[in-house]
Amino acid sequence: MIKVNNRNFDWQEGLTVTKLLELKKYTFPKLIVKINSELIYKEAYEKTLINDGDDVKVIHLLAGG
Repeated sequence: MIKVNNRNFDWQEGLTVTKLLELKKYTFPKLIVKINSELIYKEAYEKTLINDGDDVKVIHLLAGG
């Protein structure tokens, strides 16, 4: 089990940031992803594994003015 934005989510073997974003249907163009408070850069999404028990935050940026 992992936490995604403070909600429980079933963990699976080989879960990457890219796969998690697909499973959760996050399609916002500008996302910030942190795993256990560590910033994950977009270039690393496909290679970054999420481990059982991790705390993941996915934040989408909005423009305003």
